[in-house]
Amino acid sequence: QLQLVESGGGLVQPGGSLRLSCTASGFTLDYLAIGWFRQAPGKEREGVSCISSSAGNINYADSVKGRFTISRDYIKNTVYLQMNNLKPEDTAIYYCAADVRPVTFCGTIATLYVSWGQGTQVTVSS
Repeated sequence: QLQLVESGGGLVQPGGSLRLSCTASGFTLDYLAIGWFRQAPGKEREGVSCISSSAGNINYADSVKGRFTISRDYIKNTVYLQMNNLKPEDTAIYYCAADVRPVTFCGTIATLYVSWGQGTQVTVSS
């Protein structure tokens, strides 16, 4: 069974940076599209970014374009979300998720993903 684990969250000041990691034990992520989502208190889950299995298709939410970068390391079996110039409105629990369909693209719609991690808290505050 695919189990995803996020790490790298924390407390950071506005303008700061964090790098989130998404890994899986006992299961390769090589053939899966991976998405990052976030959910702030009282708000719906929002798609942040996704990367296809080949990394040939990458998408970002408009709210994070130019600030966040998604990437994947096949050797480390890890997908990263580099977050720069963080803003208070980026505060949320961040989740990674896997799309297990044999597709060559990715999307930021939550219903495409069936395996989810437990989330990591990101707090942006001075």
